[in-house]
Amino acid sequence: MPQTVRINLALQGGGAHGAFTWGVLDRLLEEDWIEIAGISGTSAGALNGAALKSGWVADGRAGARAGLRALWGGVSGLGDMRIPAWMEQFMPDPYFVARAIEFSPAFAFADTMSRAVSPYAYGPFYRNPLEKVVSAFDFGRVCDAAHGPELHICATRVRDGKVQVFTGDQISTEVILASACLPTLFQAVEITQPDGSTEAYWDGGYTGNPALFPLYDPRLPDDILIININPLERRDVPKSAQDIQNRINEISFNSSLLRELRAIDFVQRLIAKGKLEEGSMKNARIHMIADDALMNDLSVATKLVPLASVIGQLHDAGVAAAEGFLSDHGADLGHRQSLSLRQMFA
Repeated sequence: MPQTVRINLALQGGGAHGAFTWGVLDRLLEEDWIEIAGISGTSAGALNGAALKSGWVADGRAGARAGLRALWGGVSGLGDMRIPAWMEQFMPDPYFVARAIEFSPAFAFADTMSRAVSPYAYGPFYRNPLEKVVSAFDFGRVCDAAHGPELHICATRVRDGKVQVFTGDQISTEVILASACLPTLFQAVEITQPDGSTEAYWDGGYTGNPALFPLYDPRLPDDILIININPLERRDVPKSAQDIQNRINEISFNSSLLRELRAIDFVQRLIAKGKLEEGSMKNARIHMIADDALMNDLSVATKLVPLASVIGQLHDAGVAAAEGFLSDHGADLGHRQSLSLRQMFA
């Protein structure tokens, strides 16, 4: 068995596409030599992080996998989203599922309403559909500072547009709902501050998707594995109104991550040139697991509509992507960076 390697996880948000992250985590948790020391998560990444942490505190790796499975069963309304091998050949291609949802009258109507009607217009009839799923977490375990990975959750302050990172006993149902609060769909989540005042929050993806800086703490390892679910590149220029809006969403939700990666690249080059003393700043090693080809076939429709079939396929795609990463770069963990930031920003 390889020597134990401690890593941090950075979990992106992206609605129901977060089931891809579930698959990646499901596979990583099978490897006893990988120890997850810290997690920074936003939106769906926050839900995945909380499910992993709570399950880990309850029953180690098996508990973490069970917690993730329960989470996505709750999101889809079913019990177990993993697809048996014999059923895979009968599942519709995610591309056609995404197009079918996009062109359905119900989705078109809901999309139009979200742009024309404020979520505050529903008055006493308003309900956040994620509240039932999130409130099922055991927050005694999610907030446990003594066991399991260190968990950080990102949200955007509406008042000043800054990122706020919650950790430890700061994390609550409201914090996770705030991290996943798309402002055109959900009312801003208000959270009481230590001084008794309240702050309103929107989705953390606008300012940290996810934020990497909480993982720079000297106590945490240098390796940061980013699980990316918003494609960095798309093959074609979007032409339809929905495709344009979807790409705007992807670019805005990737921008904060790209800024942090550019800063890491800058620090790495300064250290390499001897301009910074070794140890004066975190010399993070960055890795990434993604499946841009799959995400190019999907869209905002499959982010917002948690179909059981697509969630199951995303899970299996995540397992496959993690398997490929471990085969190609597992030996890099703890030793060298596998993501070329120079090439990314060339």
